[in-house]
Amino acid sequence: MPTILLGDGASLQNEQIVFIVLIQLAVIILAARALAASSARFGQPAVVGEIAAGILLGPSCFGRLCPGLSAVIFDHSVDVVFGALSELGLILLVFVVGLEFDFSHVRQWGKAAVGMSVVGTCLPFLLGAGIAPLIWPYLEPIAATGRPVPFLGFVLFMGTAMSITAVPVLGRIMVELNITRTRLGAVVISAAAVGDAVGWTLLATVSSIVQANFQPWRTVGMIGATLGFFLLMLFAIGPIMKRFLRRAIVRGGGDLQSGSLAILYAAVFLCAMITNRIGIFAVFGAFLLGTVLSSETAVRDVMTSHLRAFLTVIFLPIFFTYTGLRTDMGALHVPVHWLIFVGILVCAVLGKMGGCAFAARIGGFSSREAICAGAMMNTRGLMELVVVNVGRELGVIPDSVFCMLVLMSLVTNVMTMPLVLTFMPGTELEPFIRESRSKPGVVGDL
Repeated sequence: MPTILLGDGASLQNEQIVFIVLIQLAVIILAARALAASSARFGQPAVVGEIAAGILLGPSCFGRLCPGLSAVIFDHSVDVVFGALSELGLILLVFVVGLEFDFSHVRQWGKAAVGMSVVGTCLPFLLGAGIAPLIWPYLEPIAATGRPVPFLGFVLFMGTAMSITAVPVLGRIMVELNITRTRLGAVVISAAAVGDAVGWTLLATVSSIVQANFQPWRTVGMIGATLGFFLLMLFAIGPIMKRFLRRAIVRGGGDLQSGSLAILYAAVFLCAMITNRIGIFAVFGAFLLGTVLSSETAVRDVMTSHLRAFLTVIFLPIFFTYTGLRTDMGALHVPVHWLIFVGILVCAVLGKMGGCAFAARIGGFSSREAICAGAMMNTRGLMELVVVNVGRELGVIPDSVFCMLVLMSLVTNVMTMPLVLTFMPGTELEPFIRESRSKPGVVGDL
C-alpha cells in the first residue's frame, strides 16, 4: 500500500492518514458550527466563532487542559493536508466574493475608494513602524527560528501587519449583512482589494529586504506581470468566458451542467495558479476572475447556489479553525506584553478605521457612512495571519508579538459588526441590513 513519509522518517499507511484526517474534520466542523452559531447570538459573523473555535481547540485551551487527547486528535502529520484544504476553500471564497462585486457605483465614488485604499495602507503602516521601536526593548530577542530578531525587519513587518484588510473575511461579513451590491459596499470592497494588492506587494518587498536579497527589478517585474495579467483577463479571457458561460446557462436551462462547471472551476484554479506564480498569492487570481464575471447576473446566481452551502459547512470552518489551532496565548506570559497588545490594538484601529473613515468622509459619504466604511476596512481576519506567519517564519516576529497580532486580528473582526449596526441608521445600508437580520440563519452562513 502507498505510504506518505513524515519529517521524522516514519510513515503512515493511506488508510491511517485518512482516519486521522476524518477525526480532525469531524471535530473541526462540529466545533466551528457550534461556535459560529453562538457568535450569531451575539451579533457576530461566523468567522469570529470559527477563529475562536480554533483557539479553544489549540494549545491555548484544549491542548493545555487535555494534552494527551489533543496530541491524538490533532496529529501534526497531516498538517499539509489541511493546509491545502484551507487554501482551496479560501480560493473558492474569494471567487464568490468577486462574483458579488458591483462596479456600477465605483466610477462615481472612485475618489473615496482610492482615498480609503491609500490612507488605509499608509497610515497603519506608519503607526505600526512607529510603535515598533517603542516596544522593541520589552520583547524576547530570539525568534522561533532560534536566531536573533533583526530590528529593521521587525519594524518593517510591524508596519506591514498593520496595513492589511482581510478581503475574504470582509466579503463574508458583507454577504451576511446583505450589503455587497450597495454603493458603500462596492466602494469598501474596492478599496480593500486595491489596498491588499498594495499590501501583498509591500509584503514581498519587505520579505526581500529582510532576507538581504532585495532585487528592485524583481519587484518591478512582479508588478508588471500582475498588470499584464489583469489586462489579459479584462480584454481577452473575460469576454471569452462570458460568452461561453452565457451559452452554457442557456443550454442548461438556467443552470450550468457538469462539463461547463468543470471548465469554470478549472479557470478559477488556473487564475489562482498564475497569480501564485507571479508572487501576489493565489487568492487574487480567483478574485480577479470573479470580478471580471461579476456583471453576469445569471452566472453569479448559479455559482453562489452551487458553492454557498459547501463553502460554509466544509471548507471555511477548516480554514478559519485550523489557523486558530496554531495560536498559543501562553506566549503572553508577562503583564507588559498585555500592555503592548493594547498599544498595538489602538494603533491598528486608529490607523485603519480612523484613516479610512476620514478618507470616506472627504470622498463624499456622510459621517455615519464614513464610520461604517472605516469599521469594515478595519476587518483584518486571516489575511493578517498570512502576514504574521511569514514574519514568524523569517524570524522577524517573536512568538509574543505573533500572538498579539493574532488577537488584534480577532478583536478587529469582533468590532466590525457592532459598529456597523450602531451607525447604519439613516444610511443606505439600513434597509439591506434589516432585511438580512430578519431572516433566521443568515448570520453564520456565507
